[in-house]
Amino acid sequence: MSQEKTKTKKRILIIEDEESLVDLLTAKLNKEGYSVEFAYDGEAGYNKIRETKPDLILLDIVMPKMDGYEVLEKMNEEKVKIPVIIISNSGQPVEIEKTKKLGAIGHLIKTEFSPLDVLNKVKDCLDNGGDPSAGKDKHEVLKAKENNEAKKLGVNVLLVEDDAFLREICSKKLTKEGYTVYEAIDGEQALSGVESAKPDIVLLDIILPAIDGFQILSQIRTNKDKKIAKVPVIMLSNLGQDDDIKKAMDMGANDYLVKAHFTTEEIVEKIKILLKK
Repeated sequence: MSQEKTKTKKRILIIEDEESLVDLLTAKLNKEGYSVEFAYDGEAGYNKIRETKPDLILLDIVMPKMDGYEVLEKMNEEKVKIPVIIISNSGQPVEIEKTKKLGAIGHLIKTEFSPLDVLNKVKDCLDNGGDPSAGKDKHEVLKAKENNEAKKLGVNVLLVEDDAFLREICSKKLTKEGYTVYEAIDGEQALSGVESAKPDIVLLDIILPAIDGFQILSQIRTNKDKKIAKVPVIMLSNLGQDDDIKKAMDMGANDYLVKAHFTTEEIVEKIKILLKK
């Protein structure tokens, strides 16, 4: 008799009304050794959450009977602590912020993910809470995965953003457009990334751990390397007050986007305009 213990399969619940997508994800996850249950509407999905107590939930937003927001709200009300990855048609910052506040730990956009992306996200969420940067050197600037189908533009983008949801979605969009993306999650990584990646443009969050975006912008503009000092910078922030916008522009920012209002397509357009200048 083998003394090797049988490894318990992780249980995943898919709550999604698109049957073809459910079939595709179920086949992929089953093949990788996960145990998969599914439901085609929010109400049935929530009943399965109660019955099966899965290790992870893949949750659509727009569904019959009960939408994804309502499922998350009900989980909060009943103190159900199960990791949730959102799979949605949108992926706009306002949706990301809402699902994050309701407890979701990951976000995938249907038009942009492959079954392999879902598998990688599932592994990330089960292993380290959804942040693929976990366990990395805190000073190391991370290069985002390249999109092999996109024609490379030879443009380096440094994305400085501590929100894992937004960072991932912006990176995926930019690599799909052909940009080479480097990611930083705090001020120290940002300043290191400016020196090492020599970006052609910087997307810079304002509210960051330790060193904020204004301080980073100031250090970029006073850098001894003239190329770095002149690199175009787009500020990204939850703040939309005129004072903050004016402060950023007076300090040398080239543009400013409020997270709750912009789309990833608008970021790409802003980059194109600035690089043409």
